[in-house]
Amino acid sequence: MKKPSEEEIIESVKKGNHGDFALLIDMYKDRAFTLLKKMLKNEMDAEEALQDSFLKVFNSLSEFREESKFSTWFYRVVYNTALTIISSKKRKIIMEMSSVDDHFDLGDEDNKIYAQAENQNEYVLKIVDKLPVRNALVIILFYIDGLSLNEISKVLGISLVNTKVLLHRSRNGLRDLILKHNYQEVLL
Repeated sequence: MKKPSEEEIIESVKKGNHGDFALLIDMYKDRAFTLLKKMLKNEMDAEEALQDSFLKVFNSLSEFREESKFSTWFYRVVYNTALTIISSKKRKIIMEMSSVDDHFDLGDEDNKIYAQAENQNEYVLKIVDKLPVRNALVIILFYIDGLSLNEISKVLGISLVNTKVLLHRSRNGLRDLILKHNYQEVLL
């Protein structure tokens, strides 16, 4: 039996088959939860934000104009939901955007991270998780979720040029982190 495409699922939900929305949830829940957990730094807040995001998407699905990919629109909702929670807690986003060097000193955590990772991809994601939120977010959206730079700029609400700069800085930060802690030996 052929698995329905994302577009077919969306059309089905728009036509009133609300149960099919569970298929969209299954497609995006893990990646969205990872992003929210990274942004909010709290699992309970991330779970609440994830539920809020899916509720917002479900209630607004009829307004989805398909001018962009569903994933771009969905991640924009997730991102905005997280920002709302952050601002309501009066946490400053500026702190999250400070330099890469200020945000990580893994030291003894190196072995713990590697021991807990089940495979190389998971290990790399755990390294990415040590980057500041926006840097990790852009790496995940570009390399893991396969979003284009245009789509990422829409998700983050920044210009295409700023998205390119952020991706470049994120790559450099990840490279520096890998070199600083000799992760390249493990990854090779």
